[in-house]
Amino acid sequence: MPRHTSDVQAFEARATDADLDDLRARLAAARLPEAETVRGAGPGPRRWEQGVPLADLVEVVNHWRTGYDWRAFEARLDAIGQFRTTIDGLGIHFLHRRSPRADATPLLMTHGWPDSVARFTDVIDDLADPKDADAPAFHVVAPSLPGFGYSDRPATTGWGTEKIAAAWVELMGRLGYGTFLAHGGDWGGNITTVLGGRFPAHVLGIHTTFAEGVPGLTTDGLTAAEREWAEETRDFWLGTATRHRAAYAKQQATRPQTIGYALVDSPVGLLAWILDKFAEWTDTEDSPFETIPMDRILDDVTLYWLTRTGASAARIYYESHNALDPELRVDVPAAITAYPRDVEKCPRPWAQERYRQIVRWNEPEKGGHFPALEVPEYFVKDLREGLAAVLAARG
Repeated sequence: MPRHTSDVQAFEARATDADLDDLRARLAAARLPEAETVRGAGPGPRRWEQGVPLADLVEVVNHWRTGYDWRAFEARLDAIGQFRTTIDGLGIHFLHRRSPRADATPLLMTHGWPDSVARFTDVIDDLADPKDADAPAFHVVAPSLPGFGYSDRPATTGWGTEKIAAAWVELMGRLGYGTFLAHGGDWGGNITTVLGGRFPAHVLGIHTTFAEGVPGLTTDGLTAAEREWAEETRDFWLGTATRHRAAYAKQQATRPQTIGYALVDSPVGLLAWILDKFAEWTDTEDSPFETIPMDRILDDVTLYWLTRTGASAARIYYESHNALDPELRVDVPAAITAYPRDVEKCPRPWAQERYRQIVRWNEPEKGGHFPALEVPEYFVKDLREGLAAVLAARG
């Protein structure tokens, strides 16, 4: 039974001036390595072969120290509406924007790593209160994953994606949403899949940018483009002799505590660890700032820094890497979008083995792993159309 909303408490984000002063002091005193030995390369992906180029990092660090305004991000979070509640002994933070529209549908949006609720802050208002009266509207709930942002850091093992999905159902019930739609990408996509598969009585349908097929499928019968998707995904996880793109995931899945010391102690180390992924996973030619404003990435990185969640967020890999139940099937309506520069793209024939009722399949021309940040207007349009198809399938 859902609990009363009195279990939910309003929350405001407020970093102390001392913490912000400490951050700036650490940035000013940072010890940096020499420049990468591929610095002779011109603009393009090759510049990033050894990780974040020194010149790029120095530029971002200088802006972070002298120009970035954390208080503006705090104000944006407060304007959306922040709350906390305790589920299974763990404090969970979430954004909640109720729509003024009487016909609005509850929508749960789950982020992944290395992002946070910062992924959604620029799209929530448009989803809740669209300017077009004919566009669907949503009561938007965007929780911070356990160990991320203003949610508590788990002190024991067990907070994997299955438990998180169950906690999200409890959270939505406390808000009075017995049934709801769900969206997610990255870990949020994994959790959205679990929600659709495990809780069909509560989940009206799903939209995901991170479809996951079942293990053991062959490329027989795939088109040339679908085979290329499969090969790209395989290369991402298995790598080549000189390029192991998933090294970060293997580190966090096996030794999150070790990398955690650097992520919690050094703001420059944290920035480099996260910026590297924004650079590689966005639909850009040289820099993530071609599509995402620098301040938006710093919103995300600063949230990790001030909440000291570099290690605890990494542990979601330890808890759930490769843990999606191979037998899990999703029978509720599903809308799936595969952005062209995402790190994993599941061919539709493979996706259909898990998602039994795909009501909309979309392959945009632009966008990467963080579409709500990279192409926010298109992301909102696609999400609306996908969820409209889901609701139509429900009758």
